[in-house]
Amino acid sequence: MDKKQDTYTNNQTPILIIGGGIAGLTAAVEAAETGYRVILIEKQPYLGGRVAQLNRYFPKMCPPYCGLEINFRRIRTNPRITVYISTTVTNISGEPGNFSVTLLTEPQYINNKCTSCGECVKVCPVERPDEFNQGMTTTRTAYLPHELAYPFRYVIDHQKCKGVSCGLCLDACDYQAINLSATETKKVVKAGTIILTTGWKPYDPMNLQDLGYGKSPDIITGMMMERLGAPNGPTHGQILRLSDNEIPKKIAFIQCAGSRDENNLPYCSGVCCSATLKQAMHYVEQNPEGEATIFYIDLRVTGRNEDFLSKIIDHPRINLIKSKVATVQMSSDKHTINLDYEDILSGLKQKSAFDMVILATGIIPENIDPIKISADDFGFAKSEHLPDGFYSAGCLNKPADVASSIKESTGITLKALRTAGFKP
Repeated sequence: MDKKQDTYTNNQTPILIIGGGIAGLTAAVEAAETGYRVILIEKQPYLGGRVAQLNRYFPKMCPPYCGLEINFRRIRTNPRITVYISTTVTNISGEPGNFSVTLLTEPQYINNKCTSCGECVKVCPVERPDEFNQGMTTTRTAYLPHELAYPFRYVIDHQKCKGVSCGLCLDACDYQAINLSATETKKVVKAGTIILTTGWKPYDPMNLQDLGYGKSPDIITGMMMERLGAPNGPTHGQILRLSDNEIPKKIAFIQCAGSRDENNLPYCSGVCCSATLKQAMHYVEQNPEGEATIFYIDLRVTGRNEDFLSKIIDHPRINLIKSKVATVQMSSDKHTINLDYEDILSGLKQKSAFDMVILATGIIPENIDPIKISADDFGFAKSEHLPDGFYSAGCLNKPADVASSIKESTGITLKALRTAGFKP
């Protein structure tokens, strides 16, 4: 818990927000700056959610750290907001205005005394997959989640750490910030109303064997492409083949990878098209000789995104092919990737070779058990059927881009406050 934010300015029952991504951050700062107490819960050891992993916002093409830092500053300076990281909700009971919520916080091996000096990392002997970089890199068991992590302190993965049997980090830390004997903690908090903003995760690409995922390190997902393009990503912003660190000359983007498919995700996630357009433009801008081909069923873009689509259509090194890719296979030399597809507009079956393939996998909602809410067949919340005192926003409700999530979160926060009858 962020100890600095323990002191409240009034005696209202807090608003509890579950999920610290862009929708949860928006709800927290909007409510707190209107005068209400807020408890913000996040299961990761940092705030920011999926947005923190993106390379650029669409359509402005600016880095997401800009918007996140503004929200972090608003949280950092607001005494009405209490933040719990590495924390999940295990039980909710009560009624609107008087909910009792049980929180479970993972062992905090590094506490608030941490100065982020990084000495613990230098001596840590154990590696772990880096989920922030989509598993494309590793970190030590002691690590900083990312460069703008909030709270800005190092973390020890308690599931990978050897504990006191190793203890090298204890000797390296001059600030008594490490306790390898720490255990998980439970705490019951009161809440007047609850806003669910638990966000989304990419559809599991291992289900897409026909599209080649797992057959080559150069067949990756859209979120992996985001990290490749990011300055703080595994290749420091250079879009390179993971197999040999070479610059790819031809990249294929396959839309609706698993989406609009009765065997995987029957629905359209909507935002994948805009994300791919952004990634394709970033790639050709970075590589003057590079060529991008986008295989699509339909292109779903709206508003300002349509202007961006016009730039894509006019670009001489970006090809748009209306097609459903049938198979993705490695070539005999294992260096290129062959795509078999039918060009819908010409009716011809084609085969083309590429250096990399990007799969635009769909969006699925994060699991929010043990909270039992009404959901549709795909797991998205039916916001109109939530229990009294509960509200939801962002990608828990439906696939949405950053701007839409922020707008919805602002509106639902106002509704939650007015319905609950809070008075600043």
